[in-house]
Amino acid sequence: MSQVATSEAERGTEVKSYKNYIGGSWVESKTGRTFNSVNPAHKDRVLGVMQASNAQDVDAAVGAAEKAFAGWRRTPAPARGEIILRAGLLIEQRKEELARLMTQEMGKVLKEARGDVQEAIDMGKYAAGFGRRPFGETVPSELRNKAALTRREPLGVIGCITPWNFPLAIPTWKIFPALMAGNTVVFKPASDTPIMATRLVEILEEAGLPGGVLNFVTGNAAEAGDPLVKDPRVAGISFTGSTTAGRQIAEYCGKTLKRLGLELGGKNAIVVLDDADVPLAVDGALWGAFGSSGQRCTAASRLIVQRKVEGDFTDLLQERAAKMKVGDGLLPDTDMGPVINEAALKKVHEYTEIGRREHARLVHGGDFAGSDGWFYRPTIFADGRKDMRMAQEEIFGPSTLVMPVGSLEEALEVANSTSYGLSLSIYTNDLRKAFHAMDELQSGIVYVNAPTIGAEIHLPFGGTKNTGNGHREAGMVALDEFTEWKTIYVDYSGRLQRAQIDTGE
Repeated sequence: MSQVATSEAERGTEVKSYKNYIGGSWVESKTGRTFNSVNPAHKDRVLGVMQASNAQDVDAAVGAAEKAFAGWRRTPAPARGEIILRAGLLIEQRKEELARLMTQEMGKVLKEARGDVQEAIDMGKYAAGFGRRPFGETVPSELRNKAALTRREPLGVIGCITPWNFPLAIPTWKIFPALMAGNTVVFKPASDTPIMATRLVEILEEAGLPGGVLNFVTGNAAEAGDPLVKDPRVAGISFTGSTTAGRQIAEYCGKTLKRLGLELGGKNAIVVLDDADVPLAVDGALWGAFGSSGQRCTAASRLIVQRKVEGDFTDLLQERAAKMKVGDGLLPDTDMGPVINEAALKKVHEYTEIGRREHARLVHGGDFAGSDGWFYRPTIFADGRKDMRMAQEEIFGPSTLVMPVGSLEEALEVANSTSYGLSLSIYTNDLRKAFHAMDELQSGIVYVNAPTIGAEIHLPFGGTKNTGNGHREAGMVALDEFTEWKTIYVDYSGRLQRAQIDTGE
């Protein structure tokens, strides 16, 4: 049986009120309204009081960003990089403090929270280097005495709208490259993790970021997110969240030709072939399905296993899941924390009922795990089919479906059978099968003998199909989302030269 544990840590501390950050000043919302950030492991515990912002606050934030753009755009890129590097080093100095706060506000266990913070540290160090890397190229002209070159130009004001599941890593994936490219930013975080977002803004302010370059508003999607998307002064939106919300944002941005980067849902799968190391595959399945309580866009909610090993795999997976301890992520023996809120808890359980109705076989879990927080037991269904809703729809919780298949080709077909294409994995000891899978799996990320989670910040992150709109975050391509290319020709011949017509002689 999964066990529930709670902690008395951090109780009794005074609840603090937090403000928006606009034009270099910490200010209250013009609405005069607030909302609470709570601990999902102790749902009655308020961590902080936040500003419930509206269109007036967004208008002020965008105005400040627009005013600051000219000066920031002209700041030399190496100087911008020094500020981002200082921010990364400050995050590194405060890693444990930030990780503990993250566990309280988001719920993931402390070792995972440390990993989230480490991603932000890595991105700070990596993105700072953009300041001394090429922002373009020079190429030969076809004509004499003529230079041809390209360079990146910032877009202007960028709206960054981020989710709660990686409350420090994902904002840095967006904000650091956007700032390094010379843009100014209005940052609207998820309402479930606004204190973590506040900490990031405080660190960037401490690192020396000029006022107005980064502006910050908290509030819900309707009152704060929508006005940010629809403000005509905002040149680009970078959004991570649900596919439903992404479609709505894309519809508006498409009409206005606003630059848009989307990182949306996933229905990721681990393929386990009959020649695989089964215990290793089970290790990967546990981490992929139940890491962060399954609240990752890369979570492995499908486990596609060849029939020859499906019984052994499922039995071992159930045995390992039964030993997982569910509870407060601050406790060192906790394996899995809560889901983020009551709505998420109800959604996970709704999919348990859907699985039962679709005649999947419940192997483990399927029920709540305590009343102090939003806990759900790690849940495993077997006898899955690709036409089940559980096999097609994103659950975003600690629930996974074992799907038996007969061959490699059937496994690849089932893996590709959803409308998403973020992360797919295969476990095999046959090099030929591994390379064939790398060719055929339809996703932005492919893992071999590793689970569907584990992206590194110096490589592109993103997916195909309904997972996004083609942009990638992280890596050198991170700048593509936040810049326009400018092509420049310099003719110093002293006469008219016509490309494609004159020979250049």
